[in-house]
Amino acid sequence: MSLNGRTIFITGGSRGIGLAIALRAARDGANIVIAAKSAEPHPKLPGTIYTAAQEIEAAGGKALPIMLDVRDGDAVEAAVAQAAQHFGGIDICINNASAINLSSSEDIEIKRFDLIQQINMRGTFLVSRACIPFLRKSDRAHVLTLSPPLTMRADWFAAHLPYTMSKYGMSMVTFGMAEEFRKDQIAFNALWPQTTIATAAVEFALGGDDMMRRSRKPEIMADAAHVILCRDPAYTGNFLLDEGVLRDVGIRDFSSYSHVPGADLEVDIFVDPDA
Repeated sequence: MSLNGRTIFITGGSRGIGLAIALRAARDGANIVIAAKSAEPHPKLPGTIYTAAQEIEAAGGKALPIMLDVRDGDAVEAAVAQAAQHFGGIDICINNASAINLSSSEDIEIKRFDLIQQINMRGTFLVSRACIPFLRKSDRAHVLTLSPPLTMRADWFAAHLPYTMSKYGMSMVTFGMAEEFRKDQIAFNALWPQTTIATAAVEFALGGDDMMRRSRKPEIMADAAHVILCRDPAYTGNFLLDEGVLRDVGIRDFSSYSHVPGADLEVDIFVDPDA
C-alpha cells in the first residue's frame, strides 16, 4: 500500500485535512500539487501553498504549489494542465476545497449562498472534470471528495439548507461520476469524518475551543484517505466514514487521533450519532 511516484492534485491543501492528506502521501514519495488560494499569509489561519510545499518536500514528496480559485473554470483547466505537464500526468484528484456557512435559509446573504455553492458543488465538478482526461491515462486513477453520505434527512436539510445543498452537491458529483466513468476505470469515492476534526473551520465556524477539544486530529482523515487511494480503481461509488475505513483494515484503537487525549468526542454534522 504505497503512493510512491503517484501524482496527486489536491484543492485547498495549504492547511488542515488537505495538508494532512498531502503529508501522508508525501511520506510514500508521492508528487503533490497544492492548488489553493492561500498564496499570502492569513492573519488568523496558518499556512500557504508555499509553506505546504516545503512541508511536503521535507516529508519525502515532491511539491508543486499553484494558486487557484476553484470558482474560475479557465484557471482550473490551466492548473490541471500545468500539473500534468510538470509531473508527467495525474493519478489522483482530491476535492478538498470547501466553504462553510451554517446560516438558515432566511439569514444567509445571497452572496454567501452563491459562494458556498460555487466552491463546494461547482468547484468539485470543475476540478473533477478537468482531471478526467489525465486520469484516463493512469492505471490507478482515483478521485476522492471530502463530502458526506447521501442520507436524505429532512432535519439536516432544515437546520442549514444552503450548506447542506452544497455538500450534498459534492456527493452527487461523486455518485454520478462514479457510474459515468466506471468504464474508464476511474474510481470516485467520498470520505467524511465520523467526529469533528480539529481544523480552522471547527475553531472559527462551529464551536471554538470547546469543539476543538472534543475533536480528532486531521491525521485520521489522512490515514483513511491513504487506505482508499491505495485500493484498486474498481472500488468506486462508495460513501465512507474515516473510522469505518480504518476499522476495515484492522485498526481498533483510535485514542492517538484525539486532539485532547481522553476528551469526549463530538459526532460530526451529517453523521447519525445513533447509527
